[in-house]
Formats: sequence, structure tokens, C-alpha cells
Amino acid sequence: MTIISLLNATPGKKHIIASSIEHASIHHFLLFLQSKGFNVSFIEHEQTGKISIESLEKAIRNDTALVTIQHGNSEIGTIQNISEIAAFLRRKNIRFHTDCVQTFGKLAIDVGKMNADAYTFSSHKIYGPKGTGAVYICPQSKWAPAIPGATHESGFRPGTVDVPGIFSFVTAAKEFYNDRKKHISHFSHLRQHLILNLKKWTPSITIVNEQETDVLPNIVGLVTNSYEGQYVMLELNRRGFAVSTGSACQAGMQQPSRTLLAIGFNQERAHQFIRISFGIRTTLTEIDELVKAIAAIVR
Repeated sequence: MTIISLLNATPGKKHIIASSIEHASIHHFLLFLQSKGFNVSFIEHEQTGKISIESLEKAIRNDTALVTIQHGNSEIGTIQNISEIAAFLRRKNIRFHTDCVQTFGKLAIDVGKMNADAYTFSSHKIYGPKGTGAVYICPQSKWAPAIPGATHESGFRPGTVDVPGIFSFVTAAKEFYNDRKKHISHFSHLRQHLILNLKKWTPSITIVNEQETDVLPNIVGLVTNSYEGQYVMLELNRRGFAVSTGSACQAGMQQPSRTLLAIGFNQERAHQFIRISFGIRTTLTEIDELVKAIAAIVR
């Protein structure tokens, strides 16, 4: 709805730029827009998943209406420099949306400093109810309703709002924000511990984005370099561990990780990808048991 609302304010312009590693919910919607006459350019990434201003500039056309780039990737944890991208696009007078679902509550999101046109969030990433989300649109940015005649929330959407869901989202956000430093420290400690022990017990595994900067502390992506990720995921599930081979919305799908392909992995190795994420109740003991399980499977 946010993307359509921003596009509706630029009639006559039919070009959209997006990163190649957007979440499936946005990626598939952009493919849908392509079928409706829009042109979409998916820009290239560096090996870490970062986007350069140079690659973004190459993709811009006279009819570029919108750029959408996620703040943090849900598979490999890469964090984009949203404020730098936004400043560049402001000079080009191009609207900019960023998907902050993964970063909300985990990173500082200062809309005054980041300066994008629109930000989207989801409640369930901070232990609020599923199915409730939020959008922030800069008051100076032009937009037009996705559905003409809509009256709720200043015309942004039709239908009665989910008051209990909103109240629960706000409550969860306050609680998570108040404990954010403790949560981030916990995630970072778990991540360091997992990576250290994986390298010790399963040196054949490739850890994607092993660095500690510009990466989300609660996500670790692995390439097993042996078995397909789907097999490893099922074996781990059998042992009581819930991991995935991509974003949760792609669970059960057999295609190789689009994110891994975008950062230079071939199809075979992209098929060997699994994604591990931590919650606020994940313990070091659970991490140790997970490492043992991965080592047993991969060996």
C-alpha cells in the first residue's frame, strides 16, 4: 500500500528501482507491477549485500518514480546506509521507501536523520501480534491513496482499523524499546558464540557476513558446502531446532536463495544455505546444542 501510494503521486512515471535482495513480499509485488506496465530495475550488490551509490545512480532514468531498498536483510543481516541513499535520492527528487521490518527495535530509526520518504514496520518482529503493521510517511512527501475514496487513516487505507492489534503493537514496541540495549547485547553475544563454535567444529561451513559491523546481530546465514539447505533444515527440525532456508515467507520452497545468488554464490551453493535467527529467550546452551547438531549433520 505504501509503494502504490507513493507511485500514485508521480503520474506518468513508470520506472521503479529496487535491491535484488528485497523481502519476498516486496519482490513479488514488484513483479506484479511489472505485469501492469511498470518497469522495475533490480540493482546489483557487493559481496556483503551492500548497495553502492554508483550502482544506484546507473539505474536511474528520467522516468524513475520510486526506489525501494530494505534497511536490513532477513537472510544475511546486511544493513544498508539508508541516510546516504536517501540524501542522494533527495537531490534527484526521487521518492524512497525502505522496509524496516527487520531493523525496527534493533537499530535506531531516526526519520529526521535517515530522511527517507516512507518506512514500513511489522509488529511480530518485536513480539507484538502477527498481522499488524505500521507505515511512516514523511509529512513533506507527496502520496495519493492506493484506493480512491478510502477514508480511514487520512485516506491511506479503507476498512475499520484493528484497535486491539494497534494497542498491542504499541505496547510491544514500548517494552522492546525500553530493553533494546539488553536485547542487542544478548543477540550480539549469541552471534559471536555461534560463529566462533561453528568455525571450531565445522570449519568447512561458510559463514555469510561474518563481520560484526553493518550486520544485524540476531541473524546468521550459513552455506554448508555439502548438503542442500532444505535437507539440513529438516534434519535440524527433527532434532528440535527451527531454522529456515530463507525468509519465513519462503518456507517450503525449493528455489535457491535469491539473496545468495545476488551476492555472487552459484546455484549449487545457494541451495546449501540455511538461516539462523535468535530471539530474546535464546540461550547459550541452545546455541551449543545447535552447533553440535549442525556438525553431526554436515559431517
